Amino acid sequence: MRYSHVVFDIDGTLIDSEKAVLNSLQKTILEEKGIEKSLEELRFALGIPGKVALSRLDIENLEEVEEKWDEYSKEYSHEITLFDGIRSVVQALKSKSIKLGIITSKTRKEYESDFVRFGLDSYFDVVICADDTKKHKPNGDPMEKYLEITNARRQDTIYVGDSIYDMQCAKNAGVHSVLALWGIEDSDNLEATYKLNNPKDILDILIKYNNSSMK
Repeated sequence: MRYSHVVFDIDGTLIDSEKAVLNSLQKTILEEKGIEKSLEELRFALGIPGKVALSRLDIENLEEVEEKWDEYSKEYSHEITLFDGIRSVVQALKSKSIKLGIITSKTRKEYESDFVRFGLDSYFDVVICADDTKKHKPNGDPMEKYLEITNARRQDTIYVGDSIYDMQCAKNAGVHSVLALWGIEDSDNLEATYKLNNPKDILDILIKYNNSSMK
């Protein structure tokens, strides 16, 4: 038994997109409902599909408003960056023949516009977007989909994310989890197999776990 599959969330884990997501949502809600929500009031939208977030804000025409939100997101795209150390960690994992995947609440369109431009998409073997499953995080279905496609064993798979939705998705699918503390402010009440302060710590976990599993 060893970790041979490492699956990542995107927002708050691979990329720092919080400002872009929240500022564009704030602008969308102000235009649609004439209500100026604070960024703190909108933080609940981080880590869940756009339509789910909009429905919680009592938006009825979800398709139309989600498209508008996508358009406004482009105005803030310059604020989206890779977290420090992510590129080298992804490259190091790939060099060790670790299978890499992504499970995100982004739509495929959002994935292509927000993440592909960083040039890391070729490192990931399987990408599960919000479009790919009927049920989303925190439900375990996205991870179940990944396991089905890759034939990966649960005990060989670990999911790296920054939110309660990510941790619950991993738990509900019976896989281990890493809470990415570099992408979250309050982690005290979140359960995870590991809580790591830096992306490079993922490499240490794999070395320790895989070596102990071989004994």
